[in-house]
Amino acid sequence: MSLPVAVRPKPNKLAMRVCGPRLGRKIQHGGARLQSPLPRCSRSTSPISCSMAKSEVLRIVQSTIAKQLSIDESTVTPQTKFADLGADSLDTVEIMMALEERFQVSIGEGGAENIATVQDAADLIGKVKAEGA
Repeated sequence: MSLPVAVRPKPNKLAMRVCGPRLGRKIQHGGARLQSPLPRCSRSTSPISCSMAKSEVLRIVQSTIAKQLSIDESTVTPQTKFADLGADSLDTVEIMMALEERFQVSIGEGGAENIATVQDAADLIGKVKAEGA
């Protein structure tokens, strides 16, 4: 049983205006399955998700540093300098390698040279991830 051409589902005008009329979705209509436009939303970056992402990166960086240096995570704050945590240059290299592995990024020697604080490390990770996206 085929339906007449005049029986087509109406697209959601708001969704069409916001996201565009690509893709399709099967809709039940009187026992028949019809194709109707489904919005194609582009990846958006809202300020809320960005700030949440930054705080999540910072949390993971703090946790990784604490684990690498075998110290309590509560002592690792964004303003804490690696030197104040007792990290020497080898520790810093190992921390950066652990962060590269954890975030699946490549920082390189040039980027890691300017890292002094935990926040610097988190900012660098965020920057490298944004460039790679």
